[in-house]
Amino acid sequence: MECGLLFSGGKDSSLAALLLEEFYDVTLVTAHVGVTDDWEHAREAAESLGFAFEAIELDGDVADEAVEVMREDGFPRAGIQQVHEAALEAVAADYDVVADGTRRDDRVPTVSRAVAQSLEDRHGVDYVAPLSGFGRGAVDRLVEENLVVESGPSEAIPKGDYETELRARIRQRWGESVVDEVFPDHEQTRVVGRAGPDA
Repeated sequence: MECGLLFSGGKDSSLAALLLEEFYDVTLVTAHVGVTDDWEHAREAAESLGFAFEAIELDGDVADEAVEVMREDGFPRAGIQQVHEAALEAVAADYDVVADGTRRDDRVPTVSRAVAQSLEDRHGVDYVAPLSGFGRGAVDRLVEENLVVESGPSEAIPKGDYETELRARIRQRWGESVVDEVFPDHEQTRVVGRAGPDA
């Protein structure tokens, strides 16, 4: 079965791909809104892992609505959630199976049972979240054994995730100070290959 896995180029979605590859014909799919070309970093990560890659462009209104919510809230959670759900919808149009790298302890994005069931019922797809039973510690240990990862501050490690483009959209509309108000400093990861003897 054809599986479209939402892919940022980071460790969670990369580990999800490794877990799914035995069961599905996996394509790593990066959704973007055309603000930057940072999604190319996700393409590079996909190639380094040996997976097919697809970039899909979401309607710009998705990002505009998300950044309005983020600016109003003063933090990114609801806006990132909106974009993630729009990306799931887009992938569901082209694949039998829709997957992502959401973990058990993620704060955002998350996919509730109701959202997953609605996606499946409306599109006739399976929604799969292979990391949904894994906490951060388990993911970190598996990543350390199976992937080669670069890490650093968000702005220093560009990858193909929603945050990069939403930061850029906010910067365009309201300036760097609003980016700093909305997004907390945190570390990002980008996968650059597989680890181990089979790499």
